[in-house]
Amino acid sequence: MGRVAPVERPELRWPGKATDVVEAVAHVPELVVEQPGVSDNVLIIAENGAALRALGRSSRADLLAESLVKLAYLDPPYNTGNRFDHYDDAMHSAHWLDDLRERLLSLKKIMHTDGSIWLHLDDSEQHHGRCLMDEVFGREAFVATVIWQRRTSRDNRTAFSISHDYIHVYAPAGPKRWKQVRNGLADNGAFANPDNDPRGPWRSVPLSAQAGHATASQFYTITTPRGLALEPPPGRCWTYTASRFQELVEEGRVYWPKGGLGRPRLKRFEGEVTGLAPSTLWLADEVGDNAAAKKELLRSVGGDRPFDTPKPESLMERIIHVATDPGDLVLDPYLGSGTTALVAARMSRRWVGVEEQEFTVRNIAVPRLEAGGAGGFALVVAGS
Repeated sequence: MGRVAPVERPELRWPGKATDVVEAVAHVPELVVEQPGVSDNVLIIAENGAALRALGRSSRADLLAESLVKLAYLDPPYNTGNRFDHYDDAMHSAHWLDDLRERLLSLKKIMHTDGSIWLHLDDSEQHHGRCLMDEVFGREAFVATVIWQRRTSRDNRTAFSISHDYIHVYAPAGPKRWKQVRNGLADNGAFANPDNDPRGPWRSVPLSAQAGHATASQFYTITTPRGLALEPPPGRCWTYTASRFQELVEEGRVYWPKGGLGRPRLKRFEGEVTGLAPSTLWLADEVGDNAAAKKELLRSVGGDRPFDTPKPESLMERIIHVATDPGDLVLDPYLGSGTTALVAARMSRRWVGVEEQEFTVRNIAVPRLEAGGAGGFALVVAGS
């Protein structure tokens, strides 16, 4: 047999795409501290491609406090063809792809091994964005695509009323490893203690599972306290082997509904619950929408329309909670109105934000951070 050729990673191609990004010829600005901070938090006024290159150099410890990024949230221009007061959202698709690829490659160098990258887009370029993420981080790093309900009102001017955005989540360590370090969502299910169990409140969960991957040891007859013989439900098996089930009975972990005639259920105590796996559908009544985000911004900085496309604080709270722990470093290279930095500070995370538009920083982001009690931060500008 001949040698098997190595499998090449799928690649998105477009006219004018560079075969390599050569950092040696790219300008790396000096980042100058204009206003020292009393914490590790940093707000950088600079073009974000140049800022990320600067952060990726060996001297980055001065700004990243010798840490790597645990969460990178990217909310780039969606390339909708529109023009907003604070940024241009109309680029040739090839230029948009070049810009995003360069930033992802720079970002890859400063990510923590247990970190995650969240790329927020709409239908205009999300398909290209995911292909780029596959190319830079590998398809094996893909975790999920979150659908966020950005609006609840209907727009009858278009063929379809667009209600959602996409957030592509990638973890360099892969989804299995990242699941071990990410945080679950709060479990608000009801717990009670009807039998006064000294271990505290509990609730019951089924003791059967889908039979697709079952072993022979998970199929057996269970006899209830009232003498009723039970087999697993059709298409299902018992969760545990017979020996493990008997151990649970002896430990008082099995609940028998219907006075001992029902199928057994496992008692799960409140202290054992570690959080629920995040779903991929995030509705506005859970994490806010665009309308809520604009109201939050108006309350903090005033004005008629201070920023066109802010994100709701509740959305960022969920992302930061899932992806990080207190003390971890959060990076937002498209900081805009400052939502990510504000929420990260409130949640005791360190943050670095990059925004190119000086007017946006000084008139929106900084006043919002100061009004929101975000604490101290260094203000850094790009030198020559």
